[in-house]
Amino acid sequence: MSILVPQPGVMDITPYVGGESGVPGVTRIIKLASNEGAHGPSPKAIEAFKAHGSEIHRYPDGGCTALREAVAAKYDLDASRIVFGAGSDELLGLLCRAYAGEGDEVLYSEHGFLMYPIAAKAASATPVAAPDDDLAADVDQILAKVTAATRIVFIANPNNPTGTYLSKSELERLRAGLPGDVLLVIDAAYAEYIDLEDYSPGIDLVEANDNVVMTRTFSKIYGLGGMRLGWAYGSAQIADVLNRVRNPFNVSQAAQEAGLAALADQDFVDSVKAHNNEWLPWTTQKVREIGYDVPPSIGNFILVRFPDEEGKGALDADEFLKSRGIIARRMAVYGLPESLRVTIGLEDEMRAFVAALAEFHG
Repeated sequence: MSILVPQPGVMDITPYVGGESGVPGVTRIIKLASNEGAHGPSPKAIEAFKAHGSEIHRYPDGGCTALREAVAAKYDLDASRIVFGAGSDELLGLLCRAYAGEGDEVLYSEHGFLMYPIAAKAASATPVAAPDDDLAADVDQILAKVTAATRIVFIANPNNPTGTYLSKSELERLRAGLPGDVLLVIDAAYAEYIDLEDYSPGIDLVEANDNVVMTRTFSKIYGLGGMRLGWAYGSAQIADVLNRVRNPFNVSQAAQEAGLAALADQDFVDSVKAHNNEWLPWTTQKVREIGYDVPPSIGNFILVRFPDEEGKGALDADEFLKSRGIIARRMAVYGLPESLRVTIGLEDEMRAFVAALAEFHG
């Protein structure tokens, strides 16, 4: 009998598990587990998706031409260096497949996005975590972990699940400290929420360096998580490599049409951002007033840290919240067993969450 053996690293992968969407026996669910856009997608995106219904027998534009040109016009980029994927997750995996393999190392911050080590292992590379500094990526710790085997460094900016970020100057210092044959990947999934003067999604570093790539997504502020739509911007060489390793029709035409409409509806994006600007600090303050530690966050989510006390910990809080129909995200897989990550939802959802948390606290 034959025994099929997968490539090294594959069987070491713990499959990614998304946020829960339901609770048995509970009718009204408030899902705050997946950092989805609180208001859903733009009505214009919904209409564009529906309008494409009669054309779903046609293959999509494999190059996402119109969408690449629209993104390029919005951010003043070179459209030929933009590559779209089925969510930015696909692009992270493709970068690992293209630039790392057996015997290579992929570096990321200690509490960084779970897809980084998963993508590394799927490419038979070795993931290496660098210690954080108070839940934030630490440039010195990352550079100290670089070896001759390092091929890729992943930085989520801001970071999921901690909400922390590296300033533009720190990103520049990180790039300057890396060898020229190491690829720096800046995952800017939440960039649209941020207006801070010292924040950069990474476009400037891409333009100044051939070995930097920025990834973005339509899953967060645009509310198109179910469409699986993301993009990468890098040098002409990186774009060429990604186009060689991706599937030829990796983004559905329905996703492209919805993405085009969402990108054009700036009024909707502005309203979502304004909502987050109001309810992120409100929720942070209220949870702190209850008595819990909430590190500063610049995303559309917060991290709530619980004491290590019987009946008062994160798992206890999670079960209590679920009994009230509120689903948060446990963080043990991120090395933060004392924490829950909570998405900023609609006003009534955040008020319900705060009230339930206060009831749990007692």
